[in-house]
Amino acid sequence: MQVLQVERPSYMTEDLVIFDEATRKFMEREAAPHADKWTAQKHVDRAIWTKAGEMGLLCVSAPEQYGGGGGSFAHEAVIIDHLGRLGVDGWGITLHNAIVAPYITHYGSEEQKRRWLPRLASGELVGAIAMTEPGTGSDLQAVKTSARRDGNHYVINGSKTFITNGGHANFIIVVTKTDPAKGSKGTSLICIETDEVEGFRRGRVLDKIGQRANDTAELFFDDVRVPTANLLGADEGMGFIQLMQQLPQERLIIALQGVATMERALEHTITYVKDRKAFGKAVVEFQNTQFKLAECKTKATVAKVFSQHCTELLLKGKLDAFMASMAKLWVTDVQCEVVDECLQLHGGYGYMNEYPIARMYADSRVQKIYGGTNEIMKLLIARSL
Repeated sequence: MQVLQVERPSYMTEDLVIFDEATRKFMEREAAPHADKWTAQKHVDRAIWTKAGEMGLLCVSAPEQYGGGGGSFAHEAVIIDHLGRLGVDGWGITLHNAIVAPYITHYGSEEQKRRWLPRLASGELVGAIAMTEPGTGSDLQAVKTSARRDGNHYVINGSKTFITNGGHANFIIVVTKTDPAKGSKGTSLICIETDEVEGFRRGRVLDKIGQRANDTAELFFDDVRVPTANLLGADEGMGFIQLMQQLPQERLIIALQGVATMERALEHTITYVKDRKAFGKAVVEFQNTQFKLAECKTKATVAKVFSQHCTELLLKGKLDAFMASMAKLWVTDVQCEVVDECLQLHGGYGYMNEYPIARMYADSRVQKIYGGTNEIMKLLIARSL
């Protein structure tokens, strides 16, 4: 059921339509049937990464000469949509594809691109980025994890938490301080292949309210030695700038995730209220139900149109931090409102985890937190006034 009557965006070329259909079939065949199992075990099966690599779904927007798909962010948007619409958004493929890989594409040396991107594209490497620390969330300037230079190596010490894919990722971009005295100008991004180092260990896979299929974890670095060649960028101290340049795309990703979840919530809810009877008639026949769903559909439609507009801006290289922050702020706020209303229309059954709407409710809440809290989004937007 196509619940939102929004025209296909202009960036959806014929090739992208074919990719969209192939992606949907892959997700329906290889991912959706395992969603309950992944939720219960708190991680996706390692095999899904290899299958996705074989299908060409990993690093779809990375250059072809490095093993990627040679596509654009529009391809990533297609994947995001199907993850959300099919309820397998706990799989961290979007982080791997559209957040981790672009750091290598944009800032990596030729040797780094040839060394890492093909293995990320095949699924041999699974990516994560380690930003958040136990005492540092949205304030990335305050990270304390350090990377001390020792000859032709860095010695990394510190800890990270809330790391998506953290339980099994074997390629991690670590936000570190190479010169703590310089504040944000002393921040650097250093890549670690976890199977190649000593002193790296994983802590707990964290017990979260939602997004339980993703192995969000704690990471610890105890005198981890990595070659200085693993620094992203030609010089130390460029990490904060690199992070700021990539955050608009990350925030748009969160908005697109929110749109997909709203569509799925509405699809399930409309089906439910048409089937469910109360006081001798279908729940959908009550005016309150119709009004609530009308409001939800309107909000979701506006969110989708706005997010598609932001996607078009990104594809043209015109999406700035302010617009991306507005997309993240508004869509995730509306997402939580819409999913809450949809759960209410399910009555008591909406509170049962066996119903998809209950999981959507739990999964949606973090959208207003990660990628920078919505309070931080408001501060950023205010700077444009």
